[in-house]
Amino acid sequence: MLNQLFSKPKYDIVVEAVRYRPDGQVEWVRAYERRGPTWSDHVLIDRETLIEKLEAGRRVYFGKRKEFLASEFEISAQIHLLQTKNGTVLVSGDLHSEKDQLDGIPVI
Repeated sequence: MLNQLFSKPKYDIVVEAVRYRPDGQVEWVRAYERRGPTWSDHVLIDRETLIEKLEAGRRVYFGKRKEFLASEFEISAQIHLLQTKNGTVLVSGDLHSEKDQLDGIPVI
């Protein structure tokens, strides 16, 4: 029981919204980043930086912060990279796409 209370979450970044460019690529995401035992305020992460973080092994999920519980989130799909003939794309869940596709994440 105590182990569950003090265990680290299984994710490093929680994305809560996305902004797309007119060409359909992710421009930036609004997210929270884990910083030790706590979480950051909102941060904006551009596409290139998000790709670098994913390539470095950071675990990125879509979710939202639980009301009145600053370090707890409702987590949905994992965000990961796919290599396609057109390059690297960002996708959520088990999607396979030729362009960035983060389904279920609110668009700003």
